[in-house]
Amino acid sequence: MAEVEVWRGSVAAWECDGMGHLNVGFYVAKSMQALGGMAAELAMPGAFAPAAEATLMVREQHIRFLREARPGAPLSITGGVIGIDDTEIRLLFLMRHHSGELAASFQTLAAHVTVREGRPFPWPARVRAMAEQLMTEVPSAAAPRSIGLDPVVTRASLKQAEAMGLKRTGLGIVSAHECDPFGRMRTEGFMHRLSDAVPHLFAEGRPGKDEADRRVGGAAMEYRLMHHAWPRAGDRMEMRSGSAGGDARFRRLVHWLLDPATGKPWGSAEAMAVSFDLDTRKIIALSDAELARVNAEAIEGLSL
Repeated sequence: MAEVEVWRGSVAAWECDGMGHLNVGFYVAKSMQALGGMAAELAMPGAFAPAAEATLMVREQHIRFLREARPGAPLSITGGVIGIDDTEIRLLFLMRHHSGELAASFQTLAAHVTVREGRPFPWPARVRAMAEQLMTEVPSAAAPRSIGLDPVVTRASLKQAEAMGLKRTGLGIVSAHECDPFGRMRTEGFMHRLSDAVPHLFAEGRPGKDEADRRVGGAAMEYRLMHHAWPRAGDRMEMRSGSAGGDARFRRLVHWLLDPATGKPWGSAEAMAVSFDLDTRKIIALSDAELARVNAEAIEGLSL
């Protein structure tokens, strides 16, 4: 496996959420830093500079969260190329703790596009040559487990959200600081909005609190995040979310990020989530009664 280090840093306390570990939005932010490092390794060192003529536009990400990262934890990311075609490239990023244990993995599909229009165009020969030197394979720990990578035609729309009874979990506008140098909302901005939305799904309490003294938190184990369009500063966003069912340990959640003005989707995401004990840091298995209650609220046919 050809891997090259593309990012190194640590976990700041302000990057952590109420569960005491690195928030999913900051996992993605660090993977975007890694994407910048990978662009340089692919002979595109200025891909994210304001004066760039070509850049890498993220189409989607598949993420596995494998081990908690808590405040002060030193982390690093290596990158490699899974595959490349005329205009798109699939990259693998592996985030590791100082011990070498995997903290997270990211399969990132990115397109080679013009900076203003976002129009795909073919890779130059120099990028293809570097990509061949960085080809790698996906280790089993980073492979999709419960969320596949098959092509998706999204059903997301405001009209469909209303018809399916998806709960409104977020509403706001895109801020300038959430945008890249070319004016489009960055991928981590989408994930931060998802993180902000989740508490509205569990406003009545997280599943698993069937013991009076148990402190229950939640965590995502796997995500697939897809962009359908790219909002800019000042654009409005509305998040609609719901449960698609699950078993005693894992629940499938789906989020649609929509344009309330047009009803069309900005993006969609699917996640496998768990409840976990904040003291033991272990996953909670739901009782039969609680699982039946949770699954009774699931929305049939809900997907990306």
